[in-house]
Amino acid sequence: MLIIPAENAVNWKRPPWITLGLMLACVLVFTFYQGADQRKLQVAVNHYLKNNLQTLEAPVYENYLLRQIRQQGDSESVYQLQRMRNLQANQKSGWLAVTLLMDRDFYQYLLDNRNLIWASAERERWQQQRGFIEDNFIGRLSSQRFGLIPAQLSLRSLISYQFLHGGWGHLLGNLVFLFLLGFTVEKALGAARFVLAYLLCGALSGLVFTGFSAGSLVPLIGASGAISGLMGMYVAIYGLQKIRFFIFLGVYFNYFRAPAIAILPVWLGKEIYDYWYAGATGVAYMAHAGGLLAGAVLVGALGKSWLQVKDTFFEPEPEVEDAIFTEAYGQAMAALSALDFELASTRFEALREAYPQRALVLQHQQQLAQLRPDLPEYRHFSCERMNDALSRQQFDQVIAVWREYLAKGEVHRPLAAEDHNRVLFASLKQQDLSTAEQAFERLRGAGSELMVNEARRLLVAEFEKRQMAPKAQHYRQGW
Repeated sequence: MLIIPAENAVNWKRPPWITLGLMLACVLVFTFYQGADQRKLQVAVNHYLKNNLQTLEAPVYENYLLRQIRQQGDSESVYQLQRMRNLQANQKSGWLAVTLLMDRDFYQYLLDNRNLIWASAERERWQQQRGFIEDNFIGRLSSQRFGLIPAQLSLRSLISYQFLHGGWGHLLGNLVFLFLLGFTVEKALGAARFVLAYLLCGALSGLVFTGFSAGSLVPLIGASGAISGLMGMYVAIYGLQKIRFFIFLGVYFNYFRAPAIAILPVWLGKEIYDYWYAGATGVAYMAHAGGLLAGAVLVGALGKSWLQVKDTFFEPEPEVEDAIFTEAYGQAMAALSALDFELASTRFEALREAYPQRALVLQHQQQLAQLRPDLPEYRHFSCERMNDALSRQQFDQVIAVWREYLAKGEVHRPLAAEDHNRVLFASLKQQDLSTAEQAFERLRGAGSELMVNEARRLLVAEFEKRQMAPKAQHYRQGW
């Protein structure tokens, strides 16, 4: 079963650089550093087989696994025993050598019990040959140097293990989920907090794994724990909001919507169930569970401080917002085309509330109100439209709306002195002195001595600048 969030799309105009950087780091580490592991392991296997060490270790390994099964009922040991016997039966000595070389807990068992297992001659040969292989090849593998080994836990390994992978399939699977989850969480938290939270989730995931594998020498590698942390952060960010999920069950796939946080116990329960019942799969289920919890708890505990979601996160992308506006605008225009003016007015009003900066909506509201110039709505929307045009420095539109209102609405509800004053200012900006004078006459008729005197001063200054002395003198006489 696979359930992953599918709520967001990537905005490539603002790429998720940190997510892409983490992906690139994993690819570079795997390609240029871990690429040498295969050669080291092959040389180690050749030395191992050349010195016939499997004849010494294989019988001991079978007894070791049987003891593990008897004492602990270990399902992984059952799987390893069956696999070992199959390799022996099919004479696959190379793979058997790899199994014996890479079981680090078994190697420690041999070191601790070598005096009891072999006679002195065999023990000496084993120590010499196996020690050479360990020092020169196995000990230099990336998983041994930088993987998270529970029995040798260090701060460095809590970070470094997150960038190592066991193969191309492991790497590519993690990169897909890192991208699908990372770009959304990065957008929500911002680059710096995202990368710190990602690494912290990976470290906490490693600590949980260590707690369930205390004393083990088997290294943990991979970004799965940190990516599980992203999953936990993702659902915690959305909380109870319903978001879209993609589900895949065998050959069936579909989308469904559910409260984001409600999916967390489903994922968590699956990881814990698989840990107890899935048998030996090589998957660090408890590391995944630890990452999920770490991500959710971090956002839950620090969501109002250090890990606070950016204010712009829940705002739709410009393309999405435009699409939503276009659909709603189309519905309002459809009502207008059907001559259902009441419905059209309601829809334009809703659009204005949602998109107050869209001048087109205000224009339609004013034009609808123009159908009844005797009502106060026409004056209200005309004044709003003049103010909006003035704020956008669209001075010609200010004048056009003003003239239109004078022709249709002034007789019913005269404009205030402030409205005529704005038109005078716009006219002077447009260098339309004729309209400026008309606005002044309307302003003077509307009252407000202080405003009238200021308008006179502006007109006098403008006419003097143009060396139109008679006009300047005309307006100066009014003071």
